[in-house]
Amino acid sequence: MEKTATRSKKQAYHHGDLRSALIATGLKLLETKAGGAIGLREVARETGVSATAVYRHFPDKDALMAALVDAGFEKLADAQEAAAAQHRKRDASFRAIGQAYVHFALAHPALFRLMTSYMHLSGRCAEGEVVGDDRAGRLLKDNIAALLPPDASDRDREVATIQSLALVHGLAQLVLAGRVPNEAALIDAVVDKFGNWDVKS
Repeated sequence: MEKTATRSKKQAYHHGDLRSALIATGLKLLETKAGGAIGLREVARETGVSATAVYRHFPDKDALMAALVDAGFEKLADAQEAAAAQHRKRDASFRAIGQAYVHFALAHPALFRLMTSYMHLSGRCAEGEVVGDDRAGRLLKDNIAALLPPDASDRDREVATIQSLALVHGLAQLVLAGRVPNEAALIDAVVDKFGNWDVKS
């Protein structure tokens, strides 16, 4: 029965999109394996194809990891766009995409770590950039541009982008490390209150 199922998979992929199937398998393995360590042969075996078939699409592990990073950022963008759509006001929408960033990282810790570690291989960012020219990056930059004054300089936008990303990325890392409680209400409050502290002198 197992051989028949494997043969059916191979036949389906012969006519279908094996590359997408391999990426889907890689994402699934990341969610189920401790530490997120996966290899090309393991992805091939779980997909039901030969290692040779995998190498036609991904010549080495870095190529597969880069593809998984791309898929991860697409999933992140989906989550952020859905969160932003729940709010009519731009500032609320902006904070929602930050909260979605943290919640995405906590829901997919292995994928998030991979996205952080292999981002340079995916070509998503030019040297010296912290936000790539992808859906998630454009969503952040567009919101910042809309919220800053019309006469804001490029440096103003750069600083605001770095501040925003540093907050949510750092918060995600702290929660994953167990330094901050994994409580949705607390996480949302930290992002929501960013820059809005009521300080009494």
